[in-house]
Amino acid sequence: MLTIRAITAVPLVAPLRRVFRGSNYQMTKRCTVITRVLTSEGIVGESYNGDEEGDAQVRLVRTITDRLAPLLAGRDAALVESCWQAMLPITYDILGDRALAMKAIACVDSALWDALGKSVGAPLFKLWGGFRQELPIIAIGGYYGIAATELAAEMEGYRAMGLAGCKLKVGGGTPEEDAKRFRVAREAAGDDFVLMADANQGYSLEDAKRFCRLVEGLNLRWFEEPCRWYNDRRAMRDVRLATGVPVAAGQSELSRAGARDLMVDGAIDVCNFDASWGGGPTEWRRVAGTAIAFGVEMAHHEEPQISAHLLASIPHGTYVECFHPERDPLFWELIANRPPIRNGVYPVPSGPGFGLVLDDATIRRYAP
Repeated sequence: MLTIRAITAVPLVAPLRRVFRGSNYQMTKRCTVITRVLTSEGIVGESYNGDEEGDAQVRLVRTITDRLAPLLAGRDAALVESCWQAMLPITYDILGDRALAMKAIACVDSALWDALGKSVGAPLFKLWGGFRQELPIIAIGGYYGIAATELAAEMEGYRAMGLAGCKLKVGGGTPEEDAKRFRVAREAAGDDFVLMADANQGYSLEDAKRFCRLVEGLNLRWFEEPCRWYNDRRAMRDVRLATGVPVAAGQSELSRAGARDLMVDGAIDVCNFDASWGGGPTEWRRVAGTAIAFGVEMAHHEEPQISAHLLASIPHGTYVECFHPERDPLFWELIANRPPIRNGVYPVPSGPGFGLVLDDATIRRYAP
């Protein structure tokens, strides 16, 4: 038994050197929360999740420490499913912030899994069944506000970093403008570099279809969240059926039911459900089980420290996603034992649990 003695949450805030602008949002900080599950047996499960800032981060920490920790005190951390069900009722308040509640559950769920992996001495990707020990890794990049020459240099830089591809931001300009940017990226990176387009729900249905036609022949691996949030399932279905371009979505869903409906409605070819937003690895694995029945590939929105183990544990996993160090200093600085990236491949950490050693100096630097 792994008796839960305490659960702690430490917020981190890393200011970014410049503004990173997508189709309808911008990022000036990289934020996260380190969650630790302390057990009476001495095993500590820990992970870091999420990107909430300001008041949302404060409320996330309080939800973990003030609401979830008392619910799990004295329980067996090894009974992760039981703990997950015990946490779920905090989402039932119809006047509460259900999205924030699911993120809090995700933080604790991740730390519980880390504790279980450490207790049996196994990395989580093997504990979850294990399909491969390394994965292709891509960048999320191509943010707005830089010239074409800078965009080309960015793609060349990703190749030099050993990355296999890039998910390029679109949806903030006209389809014609974004297609030009995509062409610049393709010409700079070469034909063997994987390129996706991520509109972050920025296009109308007609603009999304027009963008697809404008980049025909440029080997678009998938088109992520192409259409605005309202009526998006039907719109995404229409994009994929009208253009033949694979569509990815799922990161904005909070539960397996929402992800399931994307598949039932024929809206997606790739599901990028986010374990850090949607209830943790426990819920992500349920989504992955549904996806394989529908012939849908699995991806994961950001969070390589979590996603590598999840994606490596299944046969239909795709790419680990990371950011440039300027966009996410935490992945590059917080993980003291981060495996090296070579030839487009990220080795899944082989230590017990998530296999991560977090750097104390980095924690002190970014703790508010």
